[in-house]
Amino acid sequence: MSLKKFGENDIILNTMRTYPKSEFFIFDSNIYYNDKPSQSGAFSAQADNVPSGHISLHEINTDRADGTNPFIYPFTYKQSSGFALSGSKATDAYGTVISGSYPLSASITREFMATAGQRNTATNPDTGLTFQTTPVYPHFYALKNRLNFYGAISEHYKVSSSYGDKANQTINLTSIPSIFYGQKINPGSVRLDWYFTGSLIGTLEDTKQNGELIQTGPVGSTGSGSVAGVVLYNEGFILLTGSWALSSQTISLEAGAGPKNPSWIYWGAGAHDNVSTSTAGASYLTASSRLSFEGTNDIQVMTMFAHARRGEVNYSNNPTYIEYNQSLVEETSSQIYLENNSRRIYNFASSSYTDYSASFERQVYVSRVAIYDDKQNLIGVATLSNPVRKKEDEDLTFKLKLDI
Repeated sequence: MSLKKFGENDIILNTMRTYPKSEFFIFDSNIYYNDKPSQSGAFSAQADNVPSGHISLHEINTDRADGTNPFIYPFTYKQSSGFALSGSKATDAYGTVISGSYPLSASITREFMATAGQRNTATNPDTGLTFQTTPVYPHFYALKNRLNFYGAISEHYKVSSSYGDKANQTINLTSIPSIFYGQKINPGSVRLDWYFTGSLIGTLEDTKQNGELIQTGPVGSTGSGSVAGVVLYNEGFILLTGSWALSSQTISLEAGAGPKNPSWIYWGAGAHDNVSTSTAGASYLTASSRLSFEGTNDIQVMTMFAHARRGEVNYSNNPTYIEYNQSLVEETSSQIYLENNSRRIYNFASSSYTDYSASFERQVYVSRVAIYDDKQNLIGVATLSNPVRKKEDEDLTFKLKLDI
C-alpha cells in the first residue's frame, strides 16, 4: 500500500441544497406525519415513545418502558461553582442529582385567536377603574413586528392595512417547528387542503411565491382567487384570516362553541388545540385537514479525487495475488531471516483462446480507498460496490463524496 497526498485541486468543498418534503394530515385530534403508520415495539405501544404526528428530537429511548428497560434521562449534580439548572433549588445539598426527561418531541400546533389583539383586564382597587394588562394571545404580539416587516412584500402581511386590522380579526395560527423545514420553508411550496365528509372543499397555495395563500380550488368554489392568509417562511408560521364559508353546512369546529360553517379560520382544528369530539361535538369527525410544504436544507459536501496514475497502484495485499504453493522464506536461522525474492505473481490476464495463458500483465483490482489524516491515522474508507481493474498502463481517478 502506498500513501499519496491530495493535490491542491483534489479537494473541493461546496454546498448542496435540498428540499425535504413534509406532510401532515389532521383528523379526529390526531396528526399523521408523512403518512407514517403507528409502529409498536416489543416493550412499548409506540416504538419511538412519542405521540402520533411527532418526531423524536434525540431518537433515543426507542422501544423502552419503565420497569423492563427504563428510559435514559439527562442529569447533572449540584456543584459549589454556582452553576445550576432551572430544576435545582437553593435548599438542595451539594451533590444532589438534578435530572430531566427524554424523549423530547416536536409537531405542528394550531392556536385559534378570537380577536387576536385583545388583552386581559384588571380593576384598580383604589379608583375602581378598569385597565388593560397582558395580551390574551401573546403569540400575536410577538409576531407583529415580523408581519409589518414583510409588509414590503405584500400588503396582506401588515397588521393594519387596507385589508383590515389583524388585531380585530380572528386568526388561525399554525406553528411549524424548524426541525421539519431546516433553514426556512421553500417559498411557494406550502399547500393547505380542507376536507368535509371526505370531499375537498378548499385549497390554499402560494402561487405568487410572495407569502400570500390564495384559494386555488376546487374550481369555482366560494372564495376562489381570494387571499386567506400569509406564510412566514423564515419563522415557520402560517396565519389564516379567511372567514368566508366553504360549505353551507355547519359542524362542530371550536371547543365549547356551537356549530360553524367550515372556513379557513377553522382549518386544522384538532392540531393540539383542545378541539376534539368530547370538547366540540360528534360532527367534528366530518372535518379533516392536510398541510404540505418543502423545507430548505443546506448540506456541506466534500468531494475528493484520489488518483491512481500510470505505473502506480500495481500491487495487491490479497493473498491470491502471489502464485500458490511458493516458499515465503528463502533462508532462516538464528542469524538471518531472508524472504524469497523470486516469488512469482499469479498471472490472471485473460486470453482469447481456450487452454492458453496470455502474456503476463501486471494488474490489480481496487476494492477500497482509505483516507488518512496528516498523522497517518485512518479516518475513512470508501468501498467500491464492485472492484475496478487497474492496469499498469492506465490512469484511474476515484471520486469520493462526503457530507459534513
